[in-house]
Amino acid sequence: MSEQFDWEVVIVGGGPAGLSAALNLARARRRTFLLDGNRPRNSATFHSHGFLSRDGISPLELRKLGREELEQYPNVQFERTIVESIEPLADGGFTVTYRGGVATTRTVLIATGLREVLPVLPTLRAFYGTSIHSCMECDGYEYADRPIALIGASDDLAERALLLSQWSRDLIVFTQGVGHVSETDEGMLAGRGIRVDRRVVADVAGDRDGLTGVVLADGETIPREAAFVRPDYETALDYAQGLQLTLDPEGLIVVDSAGRTSTAGAYAIGEATPPGPQQLIVAAGDGAEVAATINRDLL
Repeated sequence: MSEQFDWEVVIVGGGPAGLSAALNLARARRRTFLLDGNRPRNSATFHSHGFLSRDGISPLELRKLGREELEQYPNVQFERTIVESIEPLADGGFTVTYRGGVATTRTVLIATGLREVLPVLPTLRAFYGTSIHSCMECDGYEYADRPIALIGASDDLAERALLLSQWSRDLIVFTQGVGHVSETDEGMLAGRGIRVDRRVVADVAGDRDGLTGVVLADGETIPREAAFVRPDYETALDYAQGLQLTLDPEGLIVVDSAGRTSTAGAYAIGEATPPGPQQLIVAAGDGAEVAATINRDLL
């Protein structure tokens, strides 16, 4: 049955999750085609943390090293391209259309992650990835005991502030005038020395050395050396509409504990599945786990 298809597995997305899956499938001697558009959401980040043996590495360098490891396996092919559609075949399997070609495959693995929608602040992107971040677990350590801002409009600001206080109590929570922090939570945070500012943030300020402050709509600038923001996230799944995948209320792909989607032969891993954004090493672990599932299912 395998020989009627160009590939046994086509993986869409070449981040840590997709690369890890490809490596493990390669070692299982599965004919694997990895397609990646080279548009990672962490491309602005200079350093990634918490990845054993690679702490502090650039996320782009981590991806490069992963691709180089795959080159030693003759049963794996990598192509930098954009996937345009995936369509089921009548007798099983899928047709994958991408810029530059078409491939057939027994199974597909979606590992394309998420797109970040950042707060609308004119100067934010100038400092995003250097002194403004979204992942506290990834970047909080570098700002230990320094003045930090937490900027957001979500309902979990108090919880996030409590977590961020592990690294610094010199913390101000900016609710943007709409983020929810109850009076009870505000009192709890005040007990840890954390202030809540409910005014609207107009922008951020900084210089060549990084962030220097948070600019409020009333004209006041509050000095801060770093900030964490709470982005919204979007899936990038237009190419997968033909699979008719089941999505949860957040738009993430519903999978079972082994990464199987609601469509037979289609799998998904990483940030496009619940619970959403996660650390790179967790995504890589997910990739190894789902690769083992695919290998067994193909038997």
